[in-house]
Amino acid sequence: MSDPLGARPAPGPDQPPIPVRLVTFNTHHGVGDDGRHDLPRLATVLAAADADLICLQEVDRHYGDRSEDVDQALLLSRALHMQLAWGPSIDEPRREEGLRRQYGNALLSRRPILASDVHSLPGGGEPRSALRTMVELDGATLWVTTTHLSTHSPQERAEQIAAIAQLHSEPMETGVLVGDFNADPRKAPELAELAGRFTDAWDLATDREDRAGWRFWHARHGETHPARRPRRRIDQVWVSPGVGVTRAHVLDGAGASDHLPLVVDLQVRRGG
Repeated sequence: MSDPLGARPAPGPDQPPIPVRLVTFNTHHGVGDDGRHDLPRLATVLAAADADLICLQEVDRHYGDRSEDVDQALLLSRALHMQLAWGPSIDEPRREEGLRRQYGNALLSRRPILASDVHSLPGGGEPRSALRTMVELDGATLWVTTTHLSTHSPQERAEQIAAIAQLHSEPMETGVLVGDFNADPRKAPELAELAGRFTDAWDLATDREDRAGWRFWHARHGETHPARRPRRRIDQVWVSPGVGVTRAHVLDGAGASDHLPLVVDLQVRRGG
């Protein structure tokens, strides 16, 4: 009698890594560089990426007229047939019973989401937060933290980075930190706190491509903002030990946001 599990490798570090495609995208609450709110256009861009995990920043839920007062996170998750984890940075009551005016980060996942929590970050001005999730893979789990850091000052971003770094303790060592950092890792000393725990996925990738090829001196730099003529690499993916990177590409955002989406192909160690 054959073993029905015989063809499936046992989880462990000696088994081949698990491929995971991840996208990070600051959506500018679905308003493109033409000034139009167009959620179907945004959904089309995300669907074309064919990702397992989609990390979004600047997402609205019943926020107001700028995004037609819709629940963007829920509508996108339904359109893409993906699970949703939600992390508001702004969370305010509204007059309508049962509704809240929210804005923040979202994770869309083809893989089961096992846990999620939201952590407020220090700083003034616009509230900032980190959405931490644990995603189940076939033979491993992966921690994914999505964030959007302050525009105010390097010192404020340094404090936020320090707070986020504390979220990845030793039992959660296999993970990625993703989002809009509002700082370029080539120039920003405030990102140095990450270097001891994570590695910049763009630097690890052997296959890199971006949308700046028409300016050959900026080619392969991974710049994502502003969308029409990107010159800043502020949208990033940082990976822990145990997570490899084979490919990192800046995609054409089809005018859906003032940022461009970044897609990274990961290789996650089994048993993590």
